[in-house]
Formats: sequence, structure tokens, C-alpha cells
Amino acid sequence: MTRRTFFALSAFLPAWLALCAPALAAADASSPDENRLLPTPDLVLEIPGLGPCNDNPDRRLQLRRGEPVKLMVHGCRGSAGEFRSLSRVFAFQGQQSACFSYDDRAALDDAAGGLRRALQQLADATPGSALTLIGHSQGALISRRAVSTQALSIPDQAVPAVELVTISGPFAGIAAAAPCGWTWLHVLSLGLTAASCRIGTGAKWTDISAASHFIRAPGALSPGVSRHLKIDTDERDSCRREEGGRCVESDEIFSLAEQRSPTVEADPRTQRLELQAGHVEVVGDRHIEPRKLIALLQREGVLRQAAPSRQAAFSQLISRLYGPARKD
Repeated sequence: MTRRTFFALSAFLPAWLALCAPALAAADASSPDENRLLPTPDLVLEIPGLGPCNDNPDRRLQLRRGEPVKLMVHGCRGSAGEFRSLSRVFAFQGQQSACFSYDDRAALDDAAGGLRRALQQLADATPGSALTLIGHSQGALISRRAVSTQALSIPDQAVPAVELVTISGPFAGIAAAAPCGWTWLHVLSLGLTAASCRIGTGAKWTDISAASHFIRAPGALSPGVSRHLKIDTDERDSCRREEGGRCVESDEIFSLAEQRSPTVEADPRTQRLELQAGHVEVVGDRHIEPRKLIALLQREGVLRQAAPSRQAAFSQLISRLYGPARKD
């Protein structure tokens, strides 16, 4: 390879490494009265990786034994605080939640192993509690892996009974990461491609392309999984931020082709649904209300329906947590 080709290739590498959605701005509100509607806690847990859906240093979980728990897993460049407002939406309906945090640059199997162990400890500590695992984006990949037979190689106990919900997961591999999986290019670039992929994404660089073993062999769902609700997002023409009527920050991160996987969808417990929503829009942030996702979760029984007498208050809550009516 000539020196000119070498440096030309170097110039293109950063474009291949734009593999994550923009970091979500955590939505919040000044009066979290929703917590009073939760079951009274009778248990305090300290489980590695698990904690409340916020970014506070105190990661102890306070839960009620026997009550359902919604466990949420953030995506690339995210944090537990990403789901702060969604956890309050659940709380308004009397539903407990928790969030799993992981090293964003770790190999995805390592993150899935940590989630698997956290799930088991949570199940052991809360017997009789129905568990729902909800993962967004990269968190969707990690969540499914954690409850798959492929993860049985992780030294651990069997997967506990759990319902799985994945949102905008790139189960076919990330198109922008394709060069990271081209072994011929690793040779041609004298290792530059592999080095750049590792620098840009960390140890997970070998897991995120369509050619990776992680994507090609996702494993079957474990017997403990009752259902996999697979929510794909049609993100075409979506915009996260506009100025003067023009889009200055696109919300199109993964195409439907990147989210579709015949192997993942072949399991009879997998129910695929599609939403026309941007990658950030679907879960919401400080400026976007995730009403499409909330309505879908209600229809599917993941989030309880608001009683007729509380519908107006429920709608106001969403506006207060996410939208223009939000107060800091």
C-alpha cells in the first residue's frame, strides 16, 4: 500500500466510527410526586450495575418484594439518568423500576454477563416479582444477549423468568462499523483500521459489525423468557433539533435494515412492532415527549393504562417531564 493510500484511508476512518446516537439529555422535573404512588419499599439492595434511574452516586435500590420491576438498559454514551423520566412514568402507574449501568467501551458479552448476574441477584432478592427487561439501542443488544443461550457460556445460573423489550436495536450490525469487520482491510491498512476501530469504540469494536460473531450468532432466547417485544424504529426523515425550520441534528441513527434480523425474529416468542420515530425521539429526552412509545407499551401491557379519571394528569405528567412545559 502506498503512503498516499495509507493517509487517504486514515482520513476516512473517523466517519466509520460515528456509531452512536447523540448522548440523550436526561429529562427530569422539579416535583417527583409520582414516587408516593409506588408500593412501600421493604427491601434495600446493593447489586453491582443496578441502581435507581438517575445519576446520583447512591446506587442502592429500594423495592417492594413481590411487586413487578421494570429494568432498563441504556444505549451507547448513555447512563441510568437517561431513563429518569420514564421511570417516573412507571411510578405514576405504581410500577417499580431500576436501571443497569455498564462500561460503554467494554465488549458487549462482558456487559451482557454483568447484566445477567444482576438479573439473577435481583430475581433471588425479590421472589415473586415479575421482571421486565427493557433495552434501547446498544442496550437492546446487551439485553437480549443477557437472556440468550449464547450467554450460557458466562459462568452463572440459569436466566430467571423475564419479559424482554428491545427498542431500536441494531441486531443486523451497525452499517457504519462495516470496515471494522473487514479482515482484508485490516491487512491492507497495516492494522490501521483495527487500531482506529478500537480507539473509537473500545473493546466492543469486534462485536458491532454485521460480520461479527456477536451479530451472526445471537443465540436462542433462554426458556425463562416469556416474550420478546421487538420494537423497531423507522427513523427516516426524523430530526432531533431544528433551527429556523431547518434540521441541524438528524435523529436517523439506524436504518430498519440494521435493526432487522431473521435469526432474532425467528423465535416464536418474538413479536416485532414498528414505530415511525427518531432514535432519540422514541425514548424521549429534555425536548421530546416519547408519547408513541408510551402508547405502545400501554397497548402491550408493559406500562399500565391510566384510569379514565387520571388520564389528564397522566398527559400533564408527560409534558412536565419531557416537553415544553418541563420545569427545572
